[in-house]
Amino acid sequence: MGAYQYRQPLDRHNLKPSRKNPAGCFLSKPVCAWLACAFFSLALFHLLCCSPAGSQRAAAFSPLLSYINNTYSFVSSVPAGGAAKSCNYSEGQWVWAPGHARRYNATQCNVKESHDCIRNGRPDTGYLDWRWQPSAAGCPLPAFDSRAFLSALRGKHVAIIGDSMARNQAQSLVCLLGAAFPPHLLHRDEGQQRHNFWRYAFPAYDVKVSFYWNPFLVRATGKAEDESIPYNHVHLDQPGDRWAADADTIDVAVLAAGHWLLNGAIYYNGSAVVGAHNAPPELNYTGVGYAWPLRTVYRTAVERLSSGGRPRTLVLATFSPAHFDGSPFDSPTACTKMEPYREGEKELAWICREVRDIVYDEAAEAARSRAGGATRIEVLDVTKLATMRPDGHPGVYMNRDPFKHGVPDRIFSDCLHFCLPGPVDTFNEILLQILRKRR
Repeated sequence: MGAYQYRQPLDRHNLKPSRKNPAGCFLSKPVCAWLACAFFSLALFHLLCCSPAGSQRAAAFSPLLSYINNTYSFVSSVPAGGAAKSCNYSEGQWVWAPGHARRYNATQCNVKESHDCIRNGRPDTGYLDWRWQPSAAGCPLPAFDSRAFLSALRGKHVAIIGDSMARNQAQSLVCLLGAAFPPHLLHRDEGQQRHNFWRYAFPAYDVKVSFYWNPFLVRATGKAEDESIPYNHVHLDQPGDRWAADADTIDVAVLAAGHWLLNGAIYYNGSAVVGAHNAPPELNYTGVGYAWPLRTVYRTAVERLSSGGRPRTLVLATFSPAHFDGSPFDSPTACTKMEPYREGEKELAWICREVRDIVYDEAAEAARSRAGGATRIEVLDVTKLATMRPDGHPGVYMNRDPFKHGVPDRIFSDCLHFCLPGPVDTFNEILLQILRKRR
């Protein structure tokens, strides 16, 4: 199988893959020339002075380089009028940037304990020293700017809806915002469900951020509610109860699904069973695979969130793969790689490509059917950048001090979610740029 050629992001007007790469200069010619010379000098300085991870010279220059990188990224990505230009953030590479991802204390912002890798004793922190550099010329990805995010979303309700990767991103967003603007907790479910629904407010900007655990996006009972139940009952025609009840208050919704639909369920339309995927064979249901149900749940969710005439932005997030790579869930050596993959080093599995393509297809269909309406459709394409970060998972450090009593033969590893802080913060850096685009 050849290397997968990733799609361009969708054009903001027609949601077709865009090949345009606008790189116009909005400053005066002398200033542009000065900036070009300065950038060339900085590039030369980088080649002469910056060394790979671990070198003393890299450590010595890292604060300066971090400042230069963030400053240049901000200037070159914001055109006249303050809105971010349209860039392709789906293609790129991870580049060494000491300290780039060390932006908040996960314990203080109340993330799920199994994602708090530093608290749990992970000794290596090199996974925090990388940033995503898009391939497109003139489109560096700026570090997350809390003030810019809250200013762009003033008075809005942002909802992240979906599975545990959606929760990973939602917790990252609250932590990134909270590092500069302490949030106020409006609600959190109690007990074992405390990470399944919560809402924070940022009063200075009248912004609310909510997370809704809904791994199928639509109404589901069974394993999604109780791990002891072997399979799920999924109602393809009914949006998730909790977020649907709040839909008329939501201004921006990020939808992320895929992992649970791959695992399978029994699917319903109304009260009738329409098929199943990976259900027990003794139930004798017709197999329908995962692709059709995945398309259907996105359509049901988009339909509910497009109703009522309220102007909304719907962001469909693509698939973020796991990195068990053949190791069992209980192996102490699963996902122990300590650096990102380089270009061409890791091939994306065909199933991940297909799930990613489904998201693009459904976004395009939603945009076509709602052309000229109040709903804006966008795609948050994180598949490649997530695929290249096997080093960013908790692994055995989903548990606190896992080797305190020696190396066990078996211990669960998390090679799906990302440490917080960690690579998932980049999801929100791209989300910010999407939301700042001119409509």
